[in-house]
Amino acid sequence: MTIVNFTPISALAGGVLIGLAATAMWWLMGRITGVSGIIGYAFGARGAELAWRIAFVAGLLVAGVSAIVAFPASVHFIMDAGYLGAVGAGALVGAGTALAGGCTSGHGVCGISRLSGRSLVATASFMAAGFLTVFVVRHLL
Repeated sequence: MTIVNFTPISALAGGVLIGLAATAMWWLMGRITGVSGIIGYAFGARGAELAWRIAFVAGLLVAGVSAIVAFPASVHFIMDAGYLGAVGAGALVGAGTALAGGCTSGHGVCGISRLSGRSLVATASFMAAGFLTVFVVRHLL
């Protein structure tokens, strides 16, 4: 994926919105906004527990589509890997989050803000693996 129009203002606004959403989830529901956990535990959930998880995921999808509809000139990306590659990458990320006991939203946004040592180590590991992967793909393959 190639990001075409990076603008610091929209990146800052996005970060603020993520922080506010994570804070609201914690204050209103007493839950950590870890997307992999929200999705992963949805498969065994029932009733109200399943309903809020579906609403959360639907909100993520609606927000993305809304951004494309509202700001079509600002939302551009090129997915070099194709859809099959994206599905494969998503499966690998899902496996990794299961091994790490959480994802970047749970550990990186919520865990570090709660000063969790476990989350700091997990986030540092995620970042190091990402840096290493980019280096290998760009410079060694």
